[in-house]
Amino acid sequence: MITSASNPKLRLVHRLLESRRQREKEGLFVVEGEDLVQAAEDAGIESVELLRADEDVEPELLAKVSTMGHPPRVLGIYRRTALPRGVEPVSLALWHVADPGNLGTILRTADAFGASVAVSPGCADPTGPKAVRASAGALFRVPLADFDEPGGTRVALVSHDGRPLAELDPGVPVTYVLGAERQGLPDDVVAACDETATIPLAPGAESLNVAIAGAIALYEHRRRGRDGRDVPV
Repeated sequence: MITSASNPKLRLVHRLLESRRQREKEGLFVVEGEDLVQAAEDAGIESVELLRADEDVEPELLAKVSTMGHPPRVLGIYRRTALPRGVEPVSLALWHVADPGNLGTILRTADAFGASVAVSPGCADPTGPKAVRASAGALFRVPLADFDEPGGTRVALVSHDGRPLAELDPGVPVTYVLGAERQGLPDDVVAACDETATIPLAPGAESLNVAIAGAIALYEHRRRGRDGRDVPV
């Protein structure tokens, strides 16, 4: 039973939760809460260490290192290399999506539609605590890739002047490219794509949240079917 805040395991947990640099250096990340630990187990991803309140560590010590508002009953430490890697026929490629909540939500959406997620440098860390929580366990199921890895037709989602998304039939494989929360996609990234598409909005509306835009793109692709024909959803 861990009874001291200076315990090396607790200090490691604190460093991993607080610092992306430490997560990258150690090759580890932390999962907080029973549901997420169970999601990792269900996905066949083994923990390096599990710390359970009242069994392995005093509950108040676990609460002190946690980033959650309500103290978790368990924390798990996992290897970053244990997460799934690869590219599905349908992918979302994220350019400088820096908000960890948006990134986690995108992972959750990709999980629902069987897509993979590719991230550029400048994106939030998928293994950061906010992204992990927002993913609701999808982090352990959705393949991750580098930004340029997904192939097929690359469709840049832009706020204005693209083809209406519903008119597009890119087939598969396809990659929907989404930009940063405020700046969107830079001109050179758009130019490197095969198509540009826009989600029509009500008059006066400027843009959509990037996670919502990704969800609409994946839904529209599913609705049309892989050959472009309407299918039940």
